[in-house]
Formats: sequence, structure tokens, C-alpha cells
Amino acid sequence: MFFSGRAKKPDAVLQFIAEKLASYFSVEAADAIRWCALNDKQVTVTFPFACKTQWPAIEAFLQQALNNEKSTEKYSGMSVTLNQSIQSGQTLKPPVTNVRNIIAVASGKGGVGKSTTSINLASALLQEGATVGILDADIYGPSVPIMLGNTTERPQTADNKHMQPLQAHGLVANSIGYLVPAEDAAIWRGPMASKALAQLINETLWPVLDYLIVDMPPGTGDVQLTMAQQVPLTAAVVVTTPQDLALADAQKGIAMFNKVNIPVLGLVENMSYYQCTACGHKDYIFAKDGGQALAERYGLPLLGALPLNTTIRQHAGNGKPLLVSEPNHVLSDAYRDMARAVSMQLALTVPESQHGAKHIKGDPIVFNPVDN
Repeated sequence: MFFSGRAKKPDAVLQFIAEKLASYFSVEAADAIRWCALNDKQVTVTFPFACKTQWPAIEAFLQQALNNEKSTEKYSGMSVTLNQSIQSGQTLKPPVTNVRNIIAVASGKGGVGKSTTSINLASALLQEGATVGILDADIYGPSVPIMLGNTTERPQTADNKHMQPLQAHGLVANSIGYLVPAEDAAIWRGPMASKALAQLINETLWPVLDYLIVDMPPGTGDVQLTMAQQVPLTAAVVVTTPQDLALADAQKGIAMFNKVNIPVLGLVENMSYYQCTACGHKDYIFAKDGGQALAERYGLPLLGALPLNTTIRQHAGNGKPLLVSEPNHVLSDAYRDMARAVSMQLALTVPESQHGAKHIKGDPIVFNPVDN
């Protein structure tokens, strides 16, 4: 006699932990239970996204939940261990060696804080326990070297074919700004700029990275389309400001990524408001809730809403990102919230790569990330 297969019922403890995690992260228990494993009295939770700064709070939350159930013998003496393992997301093109996920940070127009968002997103992901690189794809206005404070450094090469990325504040980076004078790159035509970008991506000896953040040039022209069509982007984040003009251009960015089948993880609204440092009053200089309305229109999450603040501007120009200079600043918390949202959205919405880990070859250079 043949019997139809039945799905194995999850262990009660794992189901319990999964439900608690689901409530903590506002996800489905069916997603959270995949993060959990049980070995005797030890529950191990392995997050597929970066959230390391939250581990103490999560561990305390889960341990308290178990302690509250300790009257039941099955829950007595249980302990929780947290890990994270970020996998490669599926891409339309073969992946870049050693890079698990490439995230494009884009905008439909200039002046919305895209580069500042890119550098602080990269720094925040690093603090959340990921290995992170940043690629400055803004050929005509490279700003990453300024923001990392290493404008005079140049990539080294051992074979005259491949570049070693520069290291700063725990990140690895490459930019056209390290290679040619800014005034030279500014007059390149589209094909030349596109070729330079391809070389920056493919001829850099990246160490093993969970995320390579790409600071895209503003707009939706040749260079942006080249990145979207020829580079194995895992996903994109679109940056805007609340006013109607910026939102209209942000729509073009969303439409471009949709057309070339690159998942858009969500929107980041910059300059959401100005908050008076003396009295705390919020002034919505560039209108209110525009980013939220656009996100809802496209069925996307609003990943972050960041204020207009002189601290962000100062750190963007002094070569030491806000999260490095003032990691305990309230704005650093906002960027870490955004980074966790980006990482989790990617893990939950982008399928794992069909290539597996074949493209992860090991660090070709000595890489010294900061202690997270």
C-alpha cells in the first residue's frame, strides 16, 4: 500500500521561536522558521540578513519568551544562539567573483543625497556584521573618494590587469575618482563611461563581500542602462526627496529597473524634514509624505526617511562617515535601521542564486574589516 507523503510537523520549540521572531520582525512565521535549528536544548537562529547590532535585544527577547514558558518541561533549560549567513541573490548575469550581492543606489535626478545615502548605507551594513564594498559609478561626479577621505590614494596592481580596491573605515572601494582627474572623466561620452564602469566592476580584485553598494550616477541614461543591463545587479534602492519634482524623476528610476527586471527593494526619502536643534520642531521644507505616497503607489516599502541635517553634510565632506565619527548619534541609528531594512528586504524577496557559491573564490588580497 502506498501512502501520500506528509509534511513533517515543525518541532513545537522551533515553531514557538519562529512565531516570536515573526512578531519581532513583522514577517511570516513560515519565513522565520527557516532561520531556526534545534540541537537538544540549544536553539540556533541564523539570520539571512545583516542585523548584528540588534542581537543583544533579540537574544534577550527570545530568552525571556522561553523563560516565560519554562513551566513546560520542553522549554526548561533552553538557550538561544544567534548567527547570520548572507547568501547570494539571483541575478540576470553571471555574478562577479567574490561578490554575493550588488545593490545599486539610484535616483532619477541629482541633488537628492544619493551618494551620502550610499556611503552611510555601506557603513551601516558593515556595523550590522556584513562585509561591504562600495563602487563609485558616478563617472561624471565621483564623490566616494571625498567621503572616504582618501582622494590622493591610487589602486595598486600586481599584473597591470587587475586593481586592488582601496580600504577605508572597514570598507573596500573603487572609483573613477581614484584613477583619472575629475575634469577628464567629466567630458567622456557615454560609451567610454560605460566601458570604464565595466572595468571598475570586473577588473577589481574584490575580497569576499556580502554586499557591493554601487553609487549610481543620477538619471536614467546610457550609463545607468549599461549598469542595469550588463552588471549582475541583485537589486536596487531608489533615493528621492519629498517634493513633486523629485518624485516624478524617482518614478523614472523605478520604471527603468522594472523594465530591465531588476528588483527594487524600496525607497529612501532624504531631506524629509528639518528639525530645529533648539526646540525640536519639525519643518517639512520639501513637502510631507511624498516618499511614502510614491512607495505605496508602486507597492514598495519606504526603507528610511532621513532629515535635512547639517551633521550629515559635515561628515559627508570631511572624509569620515557619520557612522564612523559618531556611531551613537541618533542619525546613525536611522541609517542602521535603513540598512537592516534593505538587507532584510533583499533576503525575503530575492531568490537565492542558482549559481550557489561557485563564484566565491576567497580573498585575493589581505582584507582587514573593522571589528563589528
